[in-house]
Amino acid sequence: MDPRSQIRARMYVVLTLVSLLPALVVLRVLYLQLGEAPVLRAQGEAQASTHVEIPALRGTVLDAAGRVLATNAARYDLALDPTARGFSAKADLFFDKLSDLTGTPAQAYRQRVRNRRSRQYVMVHRGLTESQKEAVESLGIPGLLLDASHTRRYTYGPMAAHVLGHTGRDGHGLAGLELQYDAFLKGEAGHRAVKRDRQGRIKAFVGGSIVEPRHGETLVLTIDLVRQSILEEELARGLEEAGGRWATAIAMNPKTGAILAMANAPTYDPNAPGRFSEFAQRNHGVTDQIEPGSTFKLTLAAAALEEGVVKMDEVVDTGEGWAVIAGRTLRDTHGHGRIPFSQVIAQSSNVGTARVAARLKPEQFYRHARALGFGQHTYVDLPGETAGRLKRTAQWSGTSLTSMSIGYEVAVTPLQMLAAYSALANGGLLVQPYLVAERRDVTGRTLWTARQDSVRRAFSARTAAQLIPAFEAVVDSGTAKRAQIPGLRVAGKTGTARKADGGGYNGAYRSSFVGFFPADDPQVALIVVVDEPSEGIYGGHISAPIFQRVAQRWVGTFPQIAARLAPVEPLPRQAERLVPAVAGLPMAVAAHRLREAGFSAPAFDPRYADYPVATTAPASGTAVTTGARVALKPAPAAEAPSAMPDLVGLSAREARYWLALLGVQVRVEGAGVVRQQTPAAGQPLTREAVLLCGAGG
Repeated sequence: MDPRSQIRARMYVVLTLVSLLPALVVLRVLYLQLGEAPVLRAQGEAQASTHVEIPALRGTVLDAAGRVLATNAARYDLALDPTARGFSAKADLFFDKLSDLTGTPAQAYRQRVRNRRSRQYVMVHRGLTESQKEAVESLGIPGLLLDASHTRRYTYGPMAAHVLGHTGRDGHGLAGLELQYDAFLKGEAGHRAVKRDRQGRIKAFVGGSIVEPRHGETLVLTIDLVRQSILEEELARGLEEAGGRWATAIAMNPKTGAILAMANAPTYDPNAPGRFSEFAQRNHGVTDQIEPGSTFKLTLAAAALEEGVVKMDEVVDTGEGWAVIAGRTLRDTHGHGRIPFSQVIAQSSNVGTARVAARLKPEQFYRHARALGFGQHTYVDLPGETAGRLKRTAQWSGTSLTSMSIGYEVAVTPLQMLAAYSALANGGLLVQPYLVAERRDVTGRTLWTARQDSVRRAFSARTAAQLIPAFEAVVDSGTAKRAQIPGLRVAGKTGTARKADGGGYNGAYRSSFVGFFPADDPQVALIVVVDEPSEGIYGGHISAPIFQRVAQRWVGTFPQIAARLAPVEPLPRQAERLVPAVAGLPMAVAAHRLREAGFSAPAFDPRYADYPVATTAPASGTAVTTGARVALKPAPAAEAPSAMPDLVGLSAREARYWLALLGVQVRVEGAGVVRQQTPAAGQPLTREAVLLCGAGG
């Protein structure tokens, strides 16, 4: 074939293939439409759709009376596009107004915008409140971007901080009940289907699937806010008066194990935990192991009676106040001579205790110490609890039994000691402490209720009945006279222990008192421990007065106890004073102010603690003698003020308490007495108030 024929043949082939190309395209389109269309459509939809998380709200925490202790508050992160049209003209207004709202210098915001990495985006401020966000929006500044989130808010600030704990920035619990019950509080996030366009922007997906979030559960605690407040106030006061390093106090219902209040000093604000040291955040009542001193003598007394080696009226020779027993020199504060065993307890004689302990075998003492819960966890529902230290008998030295009988060579937590004395108050039955009484879902339906859990019988009811009068004598005529409450039977024990340091003992002490009341029908067991007091060392002088003040103020919150009190002599009549104006104040705050002014306020039903005072008798402004009783009449709850109350002159704690009842968030600047408030008294209630405080005059 000549060259021209070859070229023509090739052209025919090419033309034939070109003519077939449209047919091949049509066939391919038909194949895709009819054969692979469903698969490709599904792949395309999958690439264009996604899910957006619907966050779950963290559960609230309530006290025993239903007051909100921890909840969620809306917070807003403010970002900005500085290139937005019209922003430059209003930039100065924006920076100045934002500075007024947050307290951050306007120059800092300007610097942040100038140094931004992205041309069209900069984060300006995180955590604006609802009122701050509304104020910013009202300016009409172009280019603002507000992103909503929820943060944890603790209504009463430092109140019950070591019980509640706190959360991290991600909303998960880091301490206290927030950590212990994190799985129940955090809930489970939901999600909804959305579409993305070619630029990646999210659009609504009509008919898309939605999985609703499961919001966190509500915790109802055993503690009561009014009692908790009293315990914290008196503990802080006692620590200051004693010049101590730290103090802890725990109160419990000895029959059920319900924790009624728990406090530590110093404390911290869980709304801003990063501003406080780890020491301030430490819950000494459950995390610290201490040598208890004489409060541990309950163990020896119970073991000796149970094993039949002594009787309560048996005379024990304590000599002149010192003795060498099992190679250890023991001393009492002064000589007691020959006294019955009941007085060995009442006078806290180390010599007498050690002489009785010598009659026991080591394994007998060890067994009874274990029965009372020492050397093991109480399993309270708080994180970080330690088990203490109780050596097995194989590890004992020749002086161990003597030392342990008076509270040395053994380490316990304050909560363990409280549980042991609760067993004495409960007829020898040891119960498990707990803080959460109920868990509820978001609708209020009860999901779980705590039940009383008796751990074991530590000793017989007969032994308890024999011991209680001796521990009453500790308060009536022994080492804890400063724990006496007129008209009320109190039982308890003091403790004064030298602190160990590097294998020896330094010059510092730890003072404690643990007791319960009423002794014939115990409703409250309370322990107070003060570390390294500088104004004395004895538990009867340092810790017992704190116990007394707490108990006296608590009595009015227990109608069944208050009704049993015998009338007491009125306070001495002194110079006349004017009854302060307390109308409109919550009952609990009003009663506190009257007591501070030198008057006697009657006990009231704790159900009305939050109700505003309607009238007083005598009326405010009336001149009456100091110490006179001032009656309070509550107004119906519906009559709570709708305007900002007058807070000037109140303590910061009282003002915060009152505003929290009205649903107002509080920012306190300074400490002490409220000197200035914003908004002013009489102005409409706002969502947030600022209190300027200073030292009282």
